[in-house]
Amino acid sequence: MEITEVRVRLRNEGDGKLKAYATMTFDHEFVVRDVKVIEGRKGLFVAMPSQRLRESCPKCRFGNDTRSKFCSQCGHRLEPTPRPVDQPEGTKSEHRDLAHPITSQAREYIQKKVLEAYEAEKNKAPSSGY
Repeated sequence: MEITEVRVRLRNEGDGKLKAYATMTFDHEFVVRDVKVIEGRKGLFVAMPSQRLRESCPKCRFGNDTRSKFCSQCGHRLEPTPRPVDQPEGTKSEHRDLAHPITSQAREYIQKKVLEAYEAEKNKAPSSGY
């Protein structure tokens, strides 16, 4: 599969870690939106689109954010979800990737294409009135 187009939307939020959103098109047929370009400790990296995890209230079945103490719908007290034994305190992810590469080669390919498009858009930005 080949990435045939990458569109980048720069963020103008000052010094935040989120630098841009990207949309990738594969083979002119399949689109992945909301890929994020983030400034990390070791430089820029690409994060795939994700969604917040939800846990259902045992009383009313409303989907609450993970780690909520009370149901947002009915106010019922929610029991904390046990974390796996091998997972340190405070490291439970509250998001899950909606789409992601399976192999490291695919991840590197995606990251290379998105970061190239990000740099091109960033260089073009001053002249286009961003």
